[in-house]
Amino acid sequence: MISLREAWEIEKLRQSARLLAAAFHEVEKHIAPGVPTETLDTLADEAIRSGGGLPAFKGYNGFPASVCTSLNAVVVHGIPGKEELKPGDILSLDIGVLLDGYFSDAAKTYAIGAVDETKKRLMETTRKALHRGIKKCREGMRLSDISHAIQATAEADHFSVVRALVGHGIGTALHEEPQIPNYGAPGQGPKLQAGMVLAIEPMINAGTHSVEILKDGWTVVTRDREPSAHFEHTVLVTQGKPEILTMGIEERQPE
Repeated sequence: MISLREAWEIEKLRQSARLLAAAFHEVEKHIAPGVPTETLDTLADEAIRSGGGLPAFKGYNGFPASVCTSLNAVVVHGIPGKEELKPGDILSLDIGVLLDGYFSDAAKTYAIGAVDETKKRLMETTRKALHRGIKKCREGMRLSDISHAIQATAEADHFSVVRALVGHGIGTALHEEPQIPNYGAPGQGPKLQAGMVLAIEPMINAGTHSVEILKDGWTVVTRDREPSAHFEHTVLVTQGKPEILTMGIEERQPE
């Protein structure tokens, strides 16, 4: 059952997304070499709470932090700690907000100083794949049209799509139906309807698509330890151009 949100609910989702964007902007001021990832976690937590929200990830299924900080070969669910950012790293920051009963979720990958060409292309391709998937979030399209657009974009640039993890519906719960794979043939699955709210989140690897979970039970890494990038937006399906509720975390929308 995929929820269709009413106008008043969509406004609450917009407010949640605005607070999420504010948290990203606060954290971004401090992303630099030498900064421990736990500092970013603290900053995001404070920004969310000062805006009247709660960090959606804190305590979720036992997750110990307010944000996920995933470095280099970590795909998702990296746990913040004392490890410091270094020049040449890429950092994926995933943040969720609960405000007045409604969730928003977004992720963005950052270059720490100058990064090598593979990491640079990987980030560009993952962001491009996200927005090509988002373009399919309109009434009458099929769910797998999103998946196929993401896969086609990644593989055209000779990268691989993580298959063990998916995007998801979002609203009054952090994870709702439907699950949204980032790969697959087009024209399959439920027909999209205006009012659906989806978290679209390609996770794309420089090497193999295979991943594994470390002993902490959370940290997902590429099996070959090649780098991975992750971008995510919370998106409202409409009859026309999709509304990217979390667009505020970016300065511009790519073509």
